[in-house]
Amino acid sequence: MKKISVLMALSLILLVPASFLLAQSKPLAQPPVLLTSCGQSPGPAMIKVFLQKLNIEFELNPLATAANLQQKKAASQPYGSVIIVMGASLKGMGAAGISIDDEIKRITQLIEEAKKEGITVIGAHIEGMKRRSQGASAGDTTDEQSIDAVAPNCHLLLINKDGNSDGRFTAIAKAKNIPMIEIEKNVDLMTELARIYGR
Repeated sequence: MKKISVLMALSLILLVPASFLLAQSKPLAQPPVLLTSCGQSPGPAMIKVFLQKLNIEFELNPLATAANLQQKKAASQPYGSVIIVMGASLKGMGAAGISIDDEIKRITQLIEEAKKEGITVIGAHIEGMKRRSQGASAGDTTDEQSIDAVAPNCHLLLINKDGNSDGRFTAIAKAKNIPMIEIEKNVDLMTELARIYGR
């Protein structure tokens, strides 16, 4: 009975309101932020606007690599965190001349280097179900591949509630014991970024 109670308590930790979770602790991540994507979706542009409004130092690099982290560290100006926006755009990848396989390889190496350097990795999926494969062309699984590459390997998940209507991110968060913050509206994204970075 005691074991069951402990398991229930641990499950509830992942389900408490983000505002309560973050209000009880120090900032969960530090700037400067490296903002990038896995799949070349337009999602990073939205986060960029909010980071600017919050006066959080960041660099947007849609094609950021592990080498970028190493270069900043070598210059004694290391990143404090990386935000990787999940969500694939065939149009965006086409314009960049890359494939989802290229993106997954790049992001996998980026995450590995970030963890090696002790940099907080935040996985964000903010465009809702319209960016998920359910809203994509028949046979297009690139968004789900983007999620598989990023979500299970993050320190924190920042997720649009609509895009989690099938519980995909909740399942990943519980399986990997990753804290997850859900947002319902774009304005909530700014609020939660402010909490994450202590602004």
